[in-house]
Amino acid sequence: MPDLHYDDPRLARLYDLDSPWSIDRDFYLELAGSKPCRVLDLGCGTGLLCDAFAGRGHEVTGVDPSAAMLEVARTKPQASKIEWVEAVAQDFRSSKRFDLIIMTGHAFQVLLEDRDVQGALEVMRAHLAPGGIVAFESRNPAIDWRSRWDYEMDLIVDGSKVRESRRFLAMEGEFMTFELRYEFVRGVADTGTPEGDDEVLISNSKLRFLSRESIEVFLTEAGLLVQKLLGGWEIETFDAKTSEEMIFIAVSGLSGV
Repeated sequence: MPDLHYDDPRLARLYDLDSPWSIDRDFYLELAGSKPCRVLDLGCGTGLLCDAFAGRGHEVTGVDPSAAMLEVARTKPQASKIEWVEAVAQDFRSSKRFDLIIMTGHAFQVLLEDRDVQGALEVMRAHLAPGGIVAFESRNPAIDWRSRWDYEMDLIVDGSKVRESRRFLAMEGEFMTFELRYEFVRGVADTGTPEGDDEVLISNSKLRFLSRESIEVFLTEAGLLVQKLLGGWEIETFDAKTSEEMIFIAVSGLSGV
């Protein structure tokens, strides 16, 4: 079951304002190259990146467990050219084989159980075309995320304000819990809130911060080999102490794939 901030239709409609086009999407878009290819986006959310791939002529499949997110995705300009699938990554099955398989927006960290991590990576390997690549990122657990996590900002929707804040709650081993709070200030359309009243929605979430070494073990067990590990979206070399991102580029480790 997706977290509230993914699953509630009101919050899904805010997602592209909350997470607009950014340098990480540029990075993934360029991985596909200029020649049309098949792209699989696992955890595609509202389809911002899927839409961009399709706009460049790629054949795109977007997979996400949130019906609310996919409803927004289906309004994108290139939506009719994209195959949309409602499923968690580890349950996805298709007869298609893909040249590029991605999992972006730190969706990899939503895989909390070992079986889910392994299952998702095995799905990636099973659906790779010969010569295809897998790409995803996870935050480096060596960074002090607690001190960088909290924020508050205002989003303007149809001329009205939604105040969003994120608050760190706890870090227990590899797992961080945090709270996202959304205050719909009076006048925001389609909230179903009586006129003059504000509404507050709170979503409690958990992420897993796996180490580089642990992820590499999972990749190997899934039949994938790390081709490259980057530390930033401008192709920076990964530094175990200072890089915020761990960006994995992997290929099949099985002969003939």
